[in-house]
Amino acid sequence: MNYSDDCECRFDYVGERFADLQLLRYRLNGFEQLSLSQKTLVYYLSKATLYGRDITFDQFGKYNLRIRKLLEAVYTAPDVPHDSDDFRALEVYLKRVWFSNGIYHHYGCNKFVPEFSRDYLTEVLALVEPSRLPLREGETLAQLCAELFPVIFDPDVLPKRVNKADGEDLLLTSACNFYDGVTQQEAEDFYSRQKEAAADDAAPVSYGLNSTLVKRDGTIREEVWSAKGRYGKAIQHIVYWLGKARGVAENDRQRRVISLLIDYYESGDLRVFNDYCIEWVGEHEGRVDFVNGFIEVYGDPLGLKGSWEGIVEYKDLEATKRTQAISSNAQWFEDHSPVDPRFRKPRVKGVTANAICAAMLGGDEYPSTAIGINLPNADWIRSQHGSKSITISNITDAYNKAAHGNGFKEEFVVDAATLSLIDKYGDVCDDLHTDLHECLGHGSGQLLPGTDPDALKAYGNTIEEARADLFGLFYIADQKLIDLGLVPDGEAYKAQYYGYIMNGMMTQLVRIEPGHEIEEAHMRNRALIAHWCYEQGDVIQMERRDGKTFVRINDYEALRGLFASLLAEVQRIKSEGDYEAARQLVERYAVHVDPQLHAEVLERYQRLNLAPYKGFINPVMLPVTDADGNICDIRLDYSEGYAQQMLRYGREYGTM
Repeated sequence: MNYSDDCECRFDYVGERFADLQLLRYRLNGFEQLSLSQKTLVYYLSKATLYGRDITFDQFGKYNLRIRKLLEAVYTAPDVPHDSDDFRALEVYLKRVWFSNGIYHHYGCNKFVPEFSRDYLTEVLALVEPSRLPLREGETLAQLCAELFPVIFDPDVLPKRVNKADGEDLLLTSACNFYDGVTQQEAEDFYSRQKEAAADDAAPVSYGLNSTLVKRDGTIREEVWSAKGRYGKAIQHIVYWLGKARGVAENDRQRRVISLLIDYYESGDLRVFNDYCIEWVGEHEGRVDFVNGFIEVYGDPLGLKGSWEGIVEYKDLEATKRTQAISSNAQWFEDHSPVDPRFRKPRVKGVTANAICAAMLGGDEYPSTAIGINLPNADWIRSQHGSKSITISNITDAYNKAAHGNGFKEEFVVDAATLSLIDKYGDVCDDLHTDLHECLGHGSGQLLPGTDPDALKAYGNTIEEARADLFGLFYIADQKLIDLGLVPDGEAYKAQYYGYIMNGMMTQLVRIEPGHEIEEAHMRNRALIAHWCYEQGDVIQMERRDGKTFVRINDYEALRGLFASLLAEVQRIKSEGDYEAARQLVERYAVHVDPQLHAEVLERYQRLNLAPYKGFINPVMLPVTDADGNICDIRLDYSEGYAQQMLRYGREYGTM
């Protein structure tokens, strides 16, 4: 079913809620206007996207897949009663596992605490037909439980997916499944030797991006993720559907892009991945595009290994006018950046930006997804060939509609005048800041010759996100954006400044459990910027009124100056690879939480009865065929429920 804009009331954006999560739906606006060939391309790419799901589960923890399958067997077993508190607790736990691609919180990385007992799980497993359980050949139910129960129930066994605590061995204390038997020092030495051996390489590969580093019999080696290697069964399915997509590609270059991605998946050769990235970043003519592969490295405490992700998209033609106004002026923004000229790009190449509609989400982009993406990640490719940025317009639209009237802003914004400012300009500025962050921020600046792009190690992701955010914050207040028609007047930027500082100082704390510190890279970035600026005098004030704390910004122009100063320092750290400066900046401003303020924010937020995290249910794409079996249309169905979708994905796309 397709919905036109005049049928808004028939589309329900808000879906199921459980734990700290709210499920939403997103619409494929304008999908019906695509040609049959474009629709078919989207469909084939969507199949390739969904077949990577099990890879992400396995990457996020070696026991995730077996635990998921065990719980699904209980959940669907006909002889297990559903009318008990224990079953309802198991259902919530399973839904959280589905949402996070494993047993660790998708944002905080801490292991979930089940609210059902070992005894209950033992009892109901006895009611499940053994053929439905994830038993290995010759394995008994008792052996399965002996392996998995400590991982599920013992808080001291593999407690954290990604640990970034300063001074600890980040690999031995992280449960992510990118390393096996290898210490942090051994991994760093392994990849340092590879980089040293290729020091003169003008086109370096992203070392370690697509492999598990293992230690066997005292020898360290990589198990490469490819169609013939680790994750081979899943990758073979991805390759099959990419091959189908290649047959309906919109142009020759798009066809070459898909062919190179297939070659990379089949070989695991990171030099082919470089070729693919270069070809992909140069393809601009097609309306349909996609990301499919081992991409972002946030899930690795060392920032090397790529989590599998997929997204299929098509251009939002109207909204793209905004992003293209930015990208076409990229050189102006680079030239006027408040950073040392040594760190600016003398010539900005190939920066393109589009607003897109997401058509299918997968892997690390599902159910929780980004609202903007800038790729490729390799600095030398960005410098020589450019980058592509996207803002996902139908996802931000779903967020905005779901948040309308929920009382959050009224509770935390300091006064009526500031609230009016945010109501008037907030949505426009949020989208614009995302555009500036992705298109210009990540694409700006350059490393000094000889600087290792991984020199900042565990702090690299936070510094990079801070750099991109600061670039956007600095420029959203610039007269240039008024001249380009992107903001209506010189007051609009204040809505973004206030919302950003309030979030970094206070409201993002609703995503952290009491007693915990900030660990996720994007949250650290926002805390770093807000707290650093707060320390620079009285530009930002924390105001107490009626027993509540509020943020007040006393001087917006001065705050812009602070953003400029911090951007200059963060860019220097990035360009010079100054690890110690990065460590000090992050550890001082981005990690620690004021427990009293935290408790207050949690209590105020709890009264609003809101879920701090949102994720999405994918639409169902149903091919319509003619009498000869040829696809003649792709029909969209938005009615599938969350559990229904997750169980279907397990049946249809389970490969491991």
